[in-house]
Amino acid sequence: MAKYKSIQYIILLLLPVVMGSCYYLDKKPDNLLTEDMIWQTRANAESYLHNIYGYMHYTNGDDYASIGAADESSISIPSTNVRQMVAGNWSAASNYFYNWGWWYVGIRQTFVLEANIDKVPLAEMSDDLKAQYKAESVFLRGFFYLQLLKQYGPFVKVTGVLTQSEDYNQYPRAPFDTCVAYINELMNTAAKTLPVNWGSSAYYGRPTRGACLAVKSQLALLAASPLWNGNTRFANFKNQDGTLLAPTQYDAAKWKTAADAAKAVIDLNTYELYTNLANGGSGFDPYLSCRDVFLTNWNNEIILSNNNWLHWGWTKCVSPGPGGYNMYNATQNVVDAFSMSNGRTISDPASGYVENGFSPANGANYWEHKKGDWNMFANREPRFYAYIQYNGRPVLPAPSLDDKNYYSSDANKDGSGRTEFYYSGKSGQKSTSTNNLTGYDVLKRVNPSDNIRNDVTTYRPYILMRYAEVLLNYAEALNEYDPDNTDIVKYLNLVRKRAGLPGIETVYASAVGNKTEMRKHILRERAVELCFESDRYYTLVRRLLLENTENQTIYGLNVNADDGGLGFSFTGFYQRTLFQKRYWDNRMYLFPIAQSDLERDRALVQNPGW
Repeated sequence: MAKYKSIQYIILLLLPVVMGSCYYLDKKPDNLLTEDMIWQTRANAESYLHNIYGYMHYTNGDDYASIGAADESSISIPSTNVRQMVAGNWSAASNYFYNWGWWYVGIRQTFVLEANIDKVPLAEMSDDLKAQYKAESVFLRGFFYLQLLKQYGPFVKVTGVLTQSEDYNQYPRAPFDTCVAYINELMNTAAKTLPVNWGSSAYYGRPTRGACLAVKSQLALLAASPLWNGNTRFANFKNQDGTLLAPTQYDAAKWKTAADAAKAVIDLNTYELYTNLANGGSGFDPYLSCRDVFLTNWNNEIILSNNNWLHWGWTKCVSPGPGGYNMYNATQNVVDAFSMSNGRTISDPASGYVENGFSPANGANYWEHKKGDWNMFANREPRFYAYIQYNGRPVLPAPSLDDKNYYSSDANKDGSGRTEFYYSGKSGQKSTSTNNLTGYDVLKRVNPSDNIRNDVTTYRPYILMRYAEVLLNYAEALNEYDPDNTDIVKYLNLVRKRAGLPGIETVYASAVGNKTEMRKHILRERAVELCFESDRYYTLVRRLLLENTENQTIYGLNVNADDGGLGFSFTGFYQRTLFQKRYWDNRMYLFPIAQSDLERDRALVQNPGW
């Protein structure tokens, strides 16, 4: 027992060294971890595997892609890295969210595990379990490579542990299509061993065959999209020997590949969109179905999740003051993306949307707006109420009457706990040290049983991939090469109907078979269904849409207008107001590689424009 504890201590002691490594070819951090004694027991080998899982860390909800880099959200603190990025205060020396070395250390450790796990005695670990752990390791390597490809583009294809005597200058970046083929190869290899279902919550968070296919779906959609499919801006993106790193010729067949990859996940017949009926509901409730998919463990919509994320920190950051930090702010841009309850967009004259004035009556459902709420928030689709905290909406993580009153000014202490984003309110500019800057907070992933005032939160996983995304991947890809295919409407409608909306063909019949119009509806559906899950950022990147003026012009409400004590009745607060005019340069579609890494590997070339 003492020996086991001492080895655990060695692993934990070395972890900060590994985590701090910025050099993907450096062998030193693993010198002690690869000694034979580490592979003498099952417990130590599993600890090593768990350390590799730890490299999925940044998907905790506080990364640039989930909060702040896309037009759906912002962070209220100007000095944060993502705020500096969107302001243009960014160079190759900034090292903002610099995950290049981080992912490569995780990749290296996968090779170490696969080379050593067979040393574990059979009395400690069966051959079947060793094969399973190798497959998990191969999946993780492919997953890490996908993150590199999404953030930096073509990577250095390392296929084994490198020694200190290696000539690191012989490792240039691989062409994009080579990177895609390699990740697919890794996922195919892992899928041969990983099960379709684990069948036990003890394995929750581990990859399955479906997770391998879902990674291939994400990868194929990335490869088919304009950033990497015929992007002539990359015509001079080459290695030092002249090897072209990006395909500059458009290939329509890549959209079919992407559709086929998504359909492969669907055809497993393993996943389904979560509804409250799966959790004992007596009747279908679209609000609970959309809200609780993020709160219900081991549900059939989750394809891959991170079980070790800081759910308390997320809730604290998204919750309004004075209990929360009021830090992760939704924007007017994403609010405008949500449909009305009749399934029509707010720009549609037939939608019934009203921009100004106060609602004269409660909404038809318990989760909808209340009498006296601003009309902008009235009669919206269920997902709006599940994902957006707006002025006057009751604070969700406040279970008791006393907790609700804690969020209310004296004049408003009626037990409803309505969020006070207006200037003099409890969560307004005048009252809080960390100020909400848009008039909205993020509500997705917040559990109503939480009590953030007392720092009590209920565990839930952080979903990395879910079935709704796969359905939208399929509809998007299919629309690009076969816009008359009836599956587009069928699978898009699965997502809409779970959200309590009518089928797309009943409200926008003209979109059926019209590639351009249907594309707009599919991308809007992604923006709403997958908001604050990093998808919006990567969709705008792969689609070359992040440069568009409308996606860099960020609106909120007039949070700085002094309400003069009028509180909720102050109409000046509700005027849409320019919050940010963000900076953009096309080089920002890819993150820069740090100069220190360019100097260590002279074969590396920098990303265009940096």
